[in-house]
Amino acid sequence: MFVQLPVTAFICATLVLVPLPWHWRAGNISTIAISLWLFVGNIIYGINSIIWGNTVQNIAPVWCDITTKLEVGSTVALPAAMFSLCMHLERVAAIRDLSLTHSKKCCRQIVESTLCFGVPLIYMALHYIVQGHRFDIVEGFGCRPTIYVSIASIFLIWVPPLAFSLGAGIFAATAFSHFWKRRALFSKHLKNTGSALTPSRYFRLMSMAIVEMFFGLLVTILNMWWTMRPGLRPWISWENVHSNWLEVTYFPLAIIPPLELAWTFALWFTIPIASVFFFLFFAFGRDAVKEYGATFRWIRRHVLRVQDRPSPGLYPLITVARYLFFFWS
Repeated sequence: MFVQLPVTAFICATLVLVPLPWHWRAGNISTIAISLWLFVGNIIYGINSIIWGNTVQNIAPVWCDITTKLEVGSTVALPAAMFSLCMHLERVAAIRDLSLTHSKKCCRQIVESTLCFGVPLIYMALHYIVQGHRFDIVEGFGCRPTIYVSIASIFLIWVPPLAFSLGAGIFAATAFSHFWKRRALFSKHLKNTGSALTPSRYFRLMSMAIVEMFFGLLVTILNMWWTMRPGLRPWISWENVHSNWLEVTYFPLAIIPPLELAWTFALWFTIPIASVFFFLFFAFGRDAVKEYGATFRWIRRHVLRVQDRPSPGLYPLITVARYLFFFWS
């Protein structure tokens, strides 16, 4: 059993929930979706690495049926959420999305929800077309989704996340151009309209989206290259592709080549790495620090029964903390 896998997965699952309260209050569906999809991915990875830490037996087939589909869905959910976020940021930077009516706001939230949750559901359903067999079980990592590598899988599995990532990049570049040209007016409009966004929050959202977009694009391209190294398989017929659909393939560590095992590790860590990126961009902003302070004060008042008055010795620490977080405010 690789002990570092469940430990890493559960830590990262906790990290992505830290900034969630602020995004929830701000009503930012795209970042809420990113947080939830990363949380689900980490939880699945952590549980799988425990259940199949030292075995390849098919001891939880229904769990594998569900989680492998969710893993497939997350493949397009994260790029689609980045696309939705960059599209929103572009509208804000172009001074087109600051004074929304209630109906327009509801319409925008419906579009964002469709991109962040509806598109992954459709993607999961389409995966069945190129699902050659039920799933794989890899010792130490658990059950993994399968793909019948063919021309159809290129268009159904790899093109959608690539398209969303490229679209997010276009919106991000346009948004940054608008933001830079109108930075003085932009800040004034945000203040006058009472938007939940500030220039600092906007820049953090944009930076996170760009980093996650490039990282996801790199992972998708490398995964596509690695999977197609042996070549494409012929698409003869639906019956031929799904002839052994109920089959489960087992991969004990003893039969996995070292290079293949290294790639499995690298691919596994993409979700935790994306989670750390998400956490770092939001965990040390002024909003997050306020959340921490409110939580500590609540514990201090209701659990420890201590008055809210820091001792004189804490003032230097508070001053240093404020200085460290000034860049993010």
